[in-house]
Amino acid sequence: MRARAPILADYRYPGEITRYLDGADMTITLNHTIVPARDNDSAARFFARIFGLSFDGRSEHFAPVRVNDTLTLLFDNDSSSFKSHHYAFHVSDAEFDAILRRIQEAGLSYGSAPWTLGDGQLNDWNDGRGVYFTTPDGHLLELMTAPP
Repeated sequence: MRARAPILADYRYPGEITRYLDGADMTITLNHTIVPARDNDSAARFFARIFGLSFDGRSEHFAPVRVNDTLTLLFDNDSSSFKSHHYAFHVSDAEFDAILRRIQEAGLSYGSAPWTLGDGQLNDWNDGRGVYFTTPDGHLLELMTAPP
């Protein structure tokens, strides 16, 4: 059995991990993830509206929302009592302002940390701005202008 070469990770680019394995560079990008929802159509519409994205309707089983060129969220009907998930998004200052405005217009509670979701404040972690809020399905969403 051949010994495995060590994997070293390089986190220079948000959303991408460049791994060095046996001397070859590999860029790994998250392509999609499944988001459990009580009603996938409503959840996808909510997310798209708040983030300023388009939602073209269900496609077979999932309700997909394309976040960017590499990531699609696949909202999936789940009638079980699923656990809340945390989704964090690195956004530009202009995107942050637009999304925060839509959060406020929707009358959603938001806060500076996961443990202060109703304080109506922003954080300034990593010399940027950040905010947390929850979806109707209870998922914790985070926006940040400076990644950790």
